Amino acid sequence: MAEAIQRKLQSELEKYQQIQKDVSKSMSARQKLEAQLTENNIVKEELYLLDSQNTVYKLIGPVLVKQDLDEAKATVAKRLEYITGEIQRYETLLKEMERKSEQHREVLASLQQEYQRAQGLPVGKLPLWPTAI
Repeated sequence: MAEAIQRKLQSELEKYQQIQKDVSKSMSARQKLEAQLTENNIVKEELYLLDSQNTVYKLIGPVLVKQDLDEAKATVAKRLEYITGEIQRYETLLKEMERKSEQHREVLASLQQEYQRAQGLPVGKLPLWPTAI
């Protein structure tokens, strides 16, 4: 019986660790999006300081191409809209991952207590997530 609980505990621990890796990756991606949002807001502010007599260039590969000011403003506005949507998507994803992570923590705690009981150990004497099971 203890072996079956031990295998299930190990399986749940691996799932929990994978969720933690996914949370870390998603947080990193969200931070990159935040940086892009800040950069694009600065570009937007700079573009709105210009008038129609100013020349705007867009970098395409190694070449600077002349671009219409209104087109540049529209492009930046669309980019800001996209980035904001992606940030919101990551927020929702992170909340869901945190919920799943909490569920796995509860399952791990329950399995640990069950494992300790099966081995006749007093509950609460072992670490919550054993490193070598």
